Amino acid sequence: MTQDILTVEGLKAYYQMSYFGIEREVRAVDDITMTVRKNEIYGIAGESSSGKTSFIKVLAAAIRPPMRIVAGSVKYDFKSGPIDVATATPAEIEAVRWRRLSYIMQGSMSVLNPVRRIGKTFEDFAKRPLGLSSEAYRERVLNHLERLKLPADVLRAYPHELSGGMRQRVTIGLATVCHPEFVIADEPTTALDVVVQKEVLGLIREIQQEMGSSVVFVTHDMSVHANMADRVGIIYAGRLVEEGPTRQMFFQPRHPYTAHLVASLPRIGDRTQRPALEGRPPSLGNPPAGCRFHPRCPLAIDKCKIEVPPLETVANDHRTACWRWKDVEPLVGPQAVLGAMA
Repeated sequence: MTQDILTVEGLKAYYQMSYFGIEREVRAVDDITMTVRKNEIYGIAGESSSGKTSFIKVLAAAIRPPMRIVAGSVKYDFKSGPIDVATATPAEIEAVRWRRLSYIMQGSMSVLNPVRRIGKTFEDFAKRPLGLSSEAYRERVLNHLERLKLPADVLRAYPHELSGGMRQRVTIGLATVCHPEFVIADEPTTALDVVVQKEVLGLIREIQQEMGSSVVFVTHDMSVHANMADRVGIIYAGRLVEEGPTRQMFFQPRHPYTAHLVASLPRIGDRTQRPALEGRPPSLGNPPAGCRFHPRCPLAIDKCKIEVPPLETVANDHRTACWRWKDVEPLVGPQAVLGAMA
């Protein structure tokens, strides 16, 4: 059995606000239970405003008010010992940040200080966690830059002097220079052209294999998951609605939402109209009762509007939360799926 490095149980993280005596609660992460295994790339997919970024902020112990953990646990099994970041003290989190737990944030310019040279940013991120002498630290950084196919003089550059692809490589370098055991990547290929995107994805997988790290990879692009992830979890309206091995999720989805995500994949030379999913994700401030997907689901029945479907095992290592999972059929043929996984 492969050992789990992350175990999330019953996690609820809400944005709780009070303005002029009016209480408001946004259920961004609502009762998620899942695991990530050691040396695994776990993909997280879903539409915008589905709660993906809020969820990984909790995983990264990077939550700030008004977001609060209401219930549940987020337990890591690091070599230095187990830690539950949902209840850990700031000192305990600081001890594992970057050295054990790392975070590739969305958008390189949101990470890099525009008035600070790249070398100084590396010092801010890595010098103290690594605990090396000045000479050993510089050698470590230069060797890491070489692995990332970046020249040494990038350390003297400002962020605006680098191309988008180089900046993204720098952010990956910042997150991995300490050789962490767990890396969270939030849309790391956003705004990159397809050529640079392919290079960045290959780089992440290469570094992951070299370090033996686990990676949670977040993107709404299902074709990226098809080529990167070992397993994929689908989040809709703050809940995990399906999870399973990547190939099985693409060829035999067991949730109608997953089937529509897979059907949205483009295919070169195919001009047929893609099946559209009507409606929009619900407000997480006032989500619908029962299954949160039922207002948009073509298979919805009365039971879906009242009762929350449990996340049950439907095949080996494959779970779904749908009352009618046996009736879910792929919306595209195997050739379209194979094209995405090429």
